[in-house]
Amino acid sequence: MPESQGSGILLRAWQAGYTPVPGNTAAKLILIAMRALHVIRAVIVAGLSTALWSQAPQALQLSGDYAGTHDPAMAREGHKYYVFATGKAPGGGQFAVRCSTNLTDWKLCGHVFDEVPAWIREASPKTKDLWAPDVSYFNGKYHLYYAFSVFGKNTSGIALATNETLDPQSPSYHWKDEGLVLKSVATDDFNAIDPNIVLDKKGQPWLSFGSFWSGIKMRRIDAATGKLSKSDPKLYSLASRARPAEAEAPPPGLPANWEAIEAPFIVRHGPFFYLFVSFDLCCRGTKSTYRIMVGRSAKVTGPYVDANGKAMSMGGGTQVLAANQRWLGPGGQSVLERREGDLLVFHAYDAGSGKPALQISTIEWKEGWPRAALSSSGEAK
Repeated sequence: MPESQGSGILLRAWQAGYTPVPGNTAAKLILIAMRALHVIRAVIVAGLSTALWSQAPQALQLSGDYAGTHDPAMAREGHKYYVFATGKAPGGGQFAVRCSTNLTDWKLCGHVFDEVPAWIREASPKTKDLWAPDVSYFNGKYHLYYAFSVFGKNTSGIALATNETLDPQSPSYHWKDEGLVLKSVATDDFNAIDPNIVLDKKGQPWLSFGSFWSGIKMRRIDAATGKLSKSDPKLYSLASRARPAEAEAPPPGLPANWEAIEAPFIVRHGPFFYLFVSFDLCCRGTKSTYRIMVGRSAKVTGPYVDANGKAMSMGGGTQVLAANQRWLGPGGQSVLERREGDLLVFHAYDAGSGKPALQISTIEWKEGWPRAALSSSGEAK
Protein backbone atom coordinates (compact mmCIF):
# COMPACT_ATOMS: atom_id res chain seq x y z
CA MET A 1 0.00 0.00 0.00
CA PRO A 2 1.45 3.43 -0.87
CA GLU A 3 2.48 5.49 2.19
CA SER A 4 0.20 8.42 1.34
CA GLN A 5 -2.79 6.11 0.98
CA GLY A 6 -2.02 4.46 4.29
CA SER A 7 -1.74 7.84 5.98
CA GLY A 8 -5.13 8.83 4.61
CA ILE A 9 -6.70 5.65 5.95
CA LEU A 10 -5.13 6.24 9.40
CA LEU A 11 -6.33 9.86 9.42
CA ARG A 12 -9.92 8.83 8.67
CA ALA A 13 -9.66 6.04 11.26
CA TRP A 14 -8.30 8.47 13.89
CA GLN A 15 -11.09 10.92 13.17
CA ALA A 16 -13.50 8.02 13.80
CA GLY A 17 -11.86 7.25 17.16
CA TYR A 18 -9.29 4.61 16.10
CA THR A 19 -6.39 3.90 18.49
CA PRO A 20 -3.26 2.36 16.91
CA VAL A 21 -2.10 -1.13 17.77
CA PRO A 22 0.64 -1.09 20.45
CA GLY A 23 4.07 -1.36 18.89
CA ASN A 24 2.97 0.07 15.55
CA THR A 25 5.53 2.89 15.50
CA ALA A 26 4.50 4.29 12.12
CA ALA A 27 0.88 4.48 13.18
CA LYS A 28 1.81 6.22 16.45
CA LEU A 29 3.88 8.82 14.64
CA ILE A 30 1.10 9.51 12.16
CA LEU A 31 -1.42 9.77 15.00
CA ILE A 32 0.81 12.27 16.84
CA ALA A 33 1.15 14.32 13.65
CA MET A 34 -2.60 14.26 13.05
CA ARG A 35 -3.31 15.39 16.61
CA ALA A 36 -0.81 18.23 16.16
CA LEU A 37 -2.52 19.27 12.94
CA HIS A 38 -5.86 19.20 14.74
CA VAL A 39 -4.51 21.54 17.43
CA ILE A 40 -3.01 23.85 14.79
CA ARG A 41 -6.30 23.91 12.91
CA ALA A 42 -8.19 24.80 16.10
CA VAL A 43 -5.74 27.63 16.82
CA ILE A 44 -6.09 28.97 13.26
CA VAL A 45 -9.88 28.85 13.42
CA ALA A 46 -9.85 30.64 16.78
CA GLY A 47 -7.43 33.23 15.40
CA LEU A 48 -9.56 33.85 12.35
CA SER A 49 -12.63 34.24 14.54
CA THR A 50 -10.81 36.80 16.69
CA ALA A 51 -9.56 38.64 13.61
CA LEU A 52 -13.02 38.77 12.11
CA TRP A 53 -14.45 40.03 15.39
CA SER A 54 -11.73 42.67 15.74
CA GLN A 55 -12.55 44.05 12.30
CA ALA A 56 -15.76 45.54 13.69
CA PRO A 57 -15.10 49.25 14.33
CA GLN A 58 -14.04 50.00 17.89
CA ALA A 59 -14.17 53.37 19.65
CA LEU A 60 -10.99 53.75 21.68
CA GLN A 61 -11.35 54.67 25.34
CA LEU A 62 -9.15 57.72 25.90
CA SER A 63 -7.55 59.18 29.02
CA GLY A 64 -5.32 62.11 29.91
CA ASP A 65 -5.36 65.41 27.99
CA TYR A 66 -7.90 64.53 25.32
CA ALA A 67 -10.65 67.01 26.26
CA GLY A 68 -10.75 70.40 24.55
CA THR A 69 -9.58 69.00 21.20
CA HIS A 70 -11.30 70.41 18.10
CA ASP A 71 -10.65 69.55 14.42
CA PRO A 72 -7.96 66.97 15.25
CA ALA A 73 -5.33 65.96 12.71
CA MET A 74 -3.21 62.93 13.60
CA ALA A 75 0.27 62.06 12.37
CA ARG A 76 2.72 59.35 13.35
CA GLU A 77 6.49 59.54 13.52
CA GLY A 78 8.42 56.57 14.86
CA HIS A 79 6.55 55.06 17.80
CA LYS A 80 4.70 58.24 18.75
CA TYR A 81 1.36 59.66 17.64
CA TYR A 82 0.75 63.41 17.45
CA VAL A 83 -2.62 65.20 17.36
CA PHE A 84 -2.82 68.83 16.24
CA ALA A 85 -5.95 70.81 17.10
CA THR A 86 -7.66 74.08 16.24
CA GLY A 87 -7.15 77.28 18.17
CA LYS A 88 -5.45 78.48 21.30
CA ALA A 89 -3.37 75.94 23.20
CA PRO A 90 -3.76 75.54 26.97
CA GLY A 91 -1.10 77.77 28.45
CA GLY A 92 -0.81 79.88 25.30
CA GLY A 93 0.22 79.52 21.69
CA GLN A 94 -1.64 78.25 18.62
CA PHE A 95 -2.37 74.66 17.62
CA ALA A 96 -1.98 72.53 20.72
CA VAL A 97 -0.10 69.28 20.14
CA ARG A 98 -1.02 66.14 22.08
CA CYS A 99 1.20 63.05 22.16
CA SER A 100 0.67 59.35 22.80
CA THR A 101 2.57 56.11 22.33
CA ASN A 102 -0.50 53.85 22.58
CA LEU A 103 -3.39 55.94 21.14
CA THR A 104 -5.31 55.88 24.42
CA ASP A 105 -3.22 57.85 26.95
CA TRP A 106 -2.71 61.44 25.81
CA LYS A 107 -0.70 64.36 27.12
CA LEU A 108 -0.10 67.91 25.96
CA CYS A 109 3.38 68.20 24.48
CA GLY A 110 3.59 71.70 23.02
CA HIS A 111 2.16 73.94 20.32
CA VAL A 112 3.07 75.04 16.80
CA PHE A 113 3.13 78.87 16.96
CA ASP A 114 3.68 81.09 19.98
CA GLU A 115 1.14 83.50 18.48
CA VAL A 116 -0.79 84.22 15.29
CA PRO A 117 1.82 85.18 12.67
CA ALA A 118 2.17 88.94 12.16
CA TRP A 119 1.37 88.76 8.45
CA ILE A 120 -1.97 87.09 9.24
CA ARG A 121 -2.84 89.71 11.86
CA GLU A 122 -2.16 92.36 9.22
CA ALA A 123 -4.10 90.62 6.44
CA SER A 124 -7.00 89.54 8.68
CA PRO A 125 -7.14 91.82 11.74
CA LYS A 126 -10.24 90.13 13.15
CA THR A 127 -8.59 86.70 13.22
CA LYS A 128 -8.06 85.68 16.86
CA ASP A 129 -7.10 82.02 16.48
CA LEU A 130 -5.92 79.65 13.76
CA TRP A 131 -8.10 76.79 12.57
CA ALA A 132 -8.19 73.30 11.17
CA PRO A 133 -4.58 72.07 10.99
CA ASP A 134 -3.75 69.31 8.52
CA VAL A 135 -0.45 67.40 8.65
CA SER A 136 1.05 65.54 5.70
CA TYR A 137 4.49 64.34 4.66
CA PHE A 138 5.96 64.78 1.20
CA ASN A 139 9.11 66.10 -0.44
CA GLY A 140 11.15 65.10 2.63
CA LYS A 141 9.34 67.18 5.25
CA TYR A 142 6.11 67.59 7.19
CA HIS A 143 3.61 70.10 5.84
CA LEU A 144 1.09 71.72 8.19
CA TYR A 145 -1.65 73.48 6.24
CA TYR A 146 -4.06 75.58 8.28
CA ALA A 147 -6.73 78.28 7.97
CA PHE A 148 -7.36 81.77 9.22
CA SER A 149 -10.73 83.51 9.03
CA VAL A 150 -13.61 85.00 10.98
CA PHE A 151 -16.60 82.88 11.98
CA GLY A 152 -19.29 82.85 9.29
CA LYS A 153 -17.28 84.82 6.70
CA ASN A 154 -15.46 83.68 3.57
CA THR A 155 -12.74 86.32 3.71
CA SER A 156 -10.35 83.55 4.58
CA GLY A 157 -6.95 82.09 3.84
CA ILE A 158 -5.00 78.84 3.91
CA ALA A 159 -1.36 79.00 4.98
CA LEU A 160 1.55 76.58 5.37
CA ALA A 161 4.25 75.73 7.89
CA THR A 162 6.88 73.01 7.44
CA ASN A 163 9.13 70.98 9.72
CA GLU A 164 11.72 68.24 9.36
CA THR A 165 10.33 66.34 12.35
CA LEU A 166 7.35 66.21 14.70
CA ASP A 167 9.49 65.40 17.74
CA PRO A 168 9.79 68.52 19.96
CA GLN A 169 12.93 67.02 21.56
CA SER A 170 14.80 66.83 18.26
CA PRO A 171 17.41 69.52 17.50
CA SER A 172 15.88 69.68 14.00
CA TYR A 173 12.45 70.61 15.35
CA HIS A 174 11.35 74.00 14.03
CA TRP A 175 8.12 75.09 12.35
CA LYS A 176 8.96 77.33 9.42
CA ASP A 177 6.27 79.78 8.37
CA GLU A 178 5.89 79.36 4.60
CA GLY A 179 3.18 82.00 4.24
CA LEU A 180 -0.04 82.13 2.23
CA VAL A 181 -1.15 79.32 -0.07
CA LEU A 182 -4.67 80.35 -1.07
CA LYS A 183 -7.27 82.92 -0.12
CA SER A 184 -10.95 83.64 -0.74
CA VAL A 185 -12.68 87.02 -0.77
CA ALA A 186 -16.26 88.11 -0.18
CA THR A 187 -17.13 87.91 -3.88
CA ASP A 188 -16.03 84.25 -4.17
CA ASP A 189 -18.58 81.44 -3.98
CA PHE A 190 -16.26 79.32 -1.80
CA ASN A 191 -14.49 79.58 1.54
CA ALA A 192 -10.74 78.92 1.82
CA ILE A 193 -10.65 77.07 5.14
CA ASP A 194 -10.40 73.44 6.33
CA PRO A 195 -7.44 72.35 4.18
CA ASN A 196 -6.44 68.74 3.55
CA ILE A 197 -3.64 67.23 1.48
CA VAL A 198 -3.95 63.90 -0.33
CA LEU A 199 -1.30 62.28 -2.52
CA ASP A 200 -2.56 60.64 -5.69
CA LYS A 201 -1.28 57.35 -7.10
CA LYS A 202 1.79 59.11 -8.53
CA GLY A 203 2.60 60.95 -5.29
CA GLN A 204 1.22 64.25 -6.58
CA PRO A 205 -0.23 66.37 -3.74
CA TRP A 206 -3.73 67.86 -4.01
CA LEU A 207 -5.35 70.36 -1.65
CA SER A 208 -9.04 70.01 -0.82
CA PHE A 209 -10.78 72.67 1.25
CA GLY A 210 -14.09 74.42 1.77
CA SER A 211 -16.92 75.31 4.11
CA PHE A 212 -20.53 76.29 3.30
CA TRP A 213 -21.13 78.45 0.19
CA SER A 214 -20.73 76.22 -2.91
CA GLY A 215 -18.98 73.49 -0.92
CA ILE A 216 -15.75 71.52 -1.19
CA LYS A 217 -13.10 72.53 -3.72
CA MET A 218 -9.67 71.27 -4.80
CA ARG A 219 -6.45 72.67 -6.23
CA ARG A 220 -3.30 70.93 -7.45
CA ILE A 221 -0.19 71.60 -5.33
CA ASP A 222 3.42 72.02 -6.47
CA ALA A 223 5.24 69.35 -4.45
CA ALA A 224 8.49 71.34 -4.44
CA THR A 225 7.02 74.52 -2.95
CA GLY A 226 3.88 73.30 -1.19
CA LYS A 227 2.02 76.15 -2.89
CA LEU A 228 -0.53 76.16 -5.72
CA SER A 229 0.54 74.55 -8.97
CA LYS A 230 1.13 77.02 -11.79
CA SER A 231 0.68 74.28 -14.38
CA ASP A 232 -2.91 73.51 -13.33
CA PRO A 233 -4.88 76.60 -12.25
CA LYS A 234 -8.25 74.81 -12.32
CA LEU A 235 -10.53 75.01 -9.29
CA TYR A 236 -12.17 71.59 -9.01
CA SER A 237 -15.58 71.22 -7.35
CA LEU A 238 -15.99 68.03 -5.31
CA ALA A 239 -19.07 68.25 -3.08
CA SER A 240 -21.88 70.54 -1.98
CA ARG A 241 -25.27 70.45 -0.25
CA ALA A 242 -28.54 70.37 -2.17
CA ARG A 243 -30.86 73.32 -1.67
CA PRO A 244 -34.13 72.20 0.00
CA ALA A 245 -37.43 72.95 -1.69
CA GLU A 246 -38.32 75.31 1.15
CA ALA A 247 -34.96 76.66 2.24
CA GLU A 248 -34.87 78.73 5.41
CA ALA A 249 -33.49 82.23 5.24
CA PRO A 250 -29.85 82.46 6.34
CA PRO A 251 -29.13 83.71 9.87
CA PRO A 252 -28.13 87.39 9.96
CA GLY A 253 -24.59 87.86 8.67
CA LEU A 254 -24.07 84.12 8.10
CA PRO A 255 -24.43 81.66 5.22
CA ALA A 256 -27.57 79.54 5.07
CA ASN A 257 -27.61 76.50 7.35
CA TRP A 258 -28.61 74.22 4.45
CA GLU A 259 -25.20 74.93 2.85
CA ALA A 260 -23.41 73.25 5.77
CA ILE A 261 -20.66 71.01 4.41
CA GLU A 262 -17.01 71.35 5.45
CA ALA A 263 -13.88 69.65 6.81
CA PRO A 264 -12.93 67.59 3.76
CA PHE A 265 -10.45 64.76 4.20
CA ILE A 266 -9.48 62.46 1.33
CA VAL A 267 -7.81 59.09 1.74
CA ARG A 268 -6.89 56.47 -0.86
CA HIS A 269 -8.01 52.93 -0.06
CA GLY A 270 -7.87 50.16 -2.63
CA PRO A 271 -8.88 51.43 -6.08
CA PHE A 272 -10.78 54.45 -4.73
CA PHE A 273 -10.28 57.86 -3.17
CA TYR A 274 -12.68 58.45 -0.27
CA LEU A 275 -13.87 61.97 0.54
CA PHE A 276 -14.95 62.38 4.17
CA VAL A 277 -16.86 65.56 5.03
CA SER A 278 -18.84 66.99 7.92
CA PHE A 279 -22.49 67.83 7.26
CA ASP A 280 -24.53 70.31 9.32
CA LEU A 281 -23.45 72.55 12.19
CA CYS A 282 -20.41 72.57 14.47
CA CYS A 283 -19.24 74.76 17.31
CA ARG A 284 -22.60 75.12 19.07
CA GLY A 285 -22.02 72.99 22.15
CA THR A 286 -25.03 70.80 22.91
CA LYS A 287 -26.79 72.23 19.85
CA SER A 288 -24.08 70.98 17.47
CA THR A 289 -25.45 68.74 14.72
CA TYR A 290 -22.28 67.70 12.86
CA ARG A 291 -22.25 64.21 11.29
CA ILE A 292 -19.59 62.52 9.21
CA MET A 293 -20.37 61.59 5.62
CA VAL A 294 -18.38 59.95 2.83
CA GLY A 295 -18.29 59.36 -0.91
CA ARG A 296 -15.74 57.80 -3.23
CA SER A 297 -14.20 58.26 -6.66
CA ALA A 298 -11.77 56.45 -8.94
CA LYS A 299 -10.04 59.80 -9.57
CA VAL A 300 -8.77 62.20 -6.94
CA THR A 301 -10.54 65.10 -8.65
CA GLY A 302 -13.88 63.27 -8.71
CA PRO A 303 -16.67 62.75 -9.38
CA TYR A 304 -17.39 61.46 -5.86
CA VAL A 305 -20.56 59.43 -5.28
CA ASP A 306 -22.14 57.85 -2.22
CA ALA A 307 -23.07 54.21 -1.68
CA ASN A 308 -26.35 54.78 -3.53
CA GLY A 309 -24.57 56.30 -6.51
CA LYS A 310 -25.68 59.88 -5.80
CA ALA A 311 -23.07 62.50 -6.66
CA MET A 312 -21.69 64.44 -3.71
CA SER A 313 -21.78 67.50 -5.96
CA MET A 314 -25.58 67.11 -5.86
CA GLY A 315 -25.83 66.71 -2.09
CA GLY A 316 -24.98 63.01 -1.87
CA GLY A 317 -23.11 61.37 0.98
CA THR A 318 -23.22 58.14 2.97
CA GLN A 319 -23.36 58.60 6.73
CA VAL A 320 -20.41 57.22 8.71
CA LEU A 321 -21.16 58.62 12.18
CA ALA A 322 -23.85 60.63 13.93
CA ALA A 323 -24.54 61.62 17.53
CA ASN A 324 -25.34 59.23 20.36
CA GLN A 325 -26.64 59.96 23.86
CA ARG A 326 -23.15 60.63 25.27
CA TRP A 327 -21.46 62.53 22.43
CA LEU A 328 -23.02 65.02 20.02
CA GLY A 329 -21.94 66.41 16.66
CA PRO A 330 -19.09 64.09 15.62
CA GLY A 331 -17.03 65.74 12.87
CA GLY A 332 -13.93 67.74 11.97
CA GLN A 333 -12.47 64.40 10.97
CA SER A 334 -9.16 63.11 9.67
CA VAL A 335 -7.90 59.62 8.83
CA LEU A 336 -4.59 58.05 9.80
CA GLU A 337 -3.56 55.21 7.51
CA ARG A 338 -1.63 52.39 9.22
CA ARG A 339 -0.57 48.87 8.41
CA GLU A 340 -2.23 47.80 11.66
CA GLY A 341 -5.53 49.31 10.50
CA ASP A 342 -6.79 52.76 9.63
CA LEU A 343 -8.12 55.19 12.24
CA LEU A 344 -10.86 57.82 12.08
CA VAL A 345 -9.90 60.79 14.26
CA PHE A 346 -12.49 63.44 15.05
CA HIS A 347 -14.05 65.55 17.76
CA ALA A 348 -17.47 65.35 19.39
CA TYR A 349 -19.26 67.43 22.02
CA ASP A 350 -20.01 66.23 25.53
CA ALA A 351 -23.81 65.91 25.78
CA GLY A 352 -23.65 67.35 29.30
CA SER A 353 -21.13 70.18 29.11
CA GLY A 354 -21.21 70.86 25.37
CA LYS A 355 -17.40 70.95 25.27
CA PRO A 356 -15.40 69.15 22.56
CA ALA A 357 -13.05 66.22 23.02
CA LEU A 358 -10.85 63.99 20.91
CA GLN A 359 -12.43 60.78 19.59
CA ILE A 360 -10.68 57.88 17.83
CA SER A 361 -12.24 54.88 16.11
CA THR A 362 -10.82 52.01 14.16
CA ILE A 363 -12.19 51.81 10.62
CA GLU A 364 -13.79 48.70 9.21
CA TRP A 365 -13.75 48.68 5.42
CA LYS A 366 -16.81 46.63 4.53
CA GLU A 367 -17.87 46.04 0.94
CA GLY A 368 -15.84 49.03 -0.15
CA TRP A 369 -17.17 51.51 2.42
CA PRO A 370 -15.82 52.69 5.81
CA ARG A 371 -17.54 52.04 9.11
CA ALA A 372 -16.61 53.64 12.44
CA ALA A 373 -17.82 53.81 16.05
CA LEU A 374 -18.57 56.59 18.51
CA SER A 375 -17.69 56.11 22.17
CA SER A 376 -20.45 55.90 24.80
CA SER A 377 -18.15 56.89 27.68
CA GLY A 378 -15.70 59.64 28.65
CA GLU A 379 -16.32 63.32 29.29
CA ALA A 380 -15.19 66.85 28.50
CA LYS A 381 -15.63 69.12 31.49
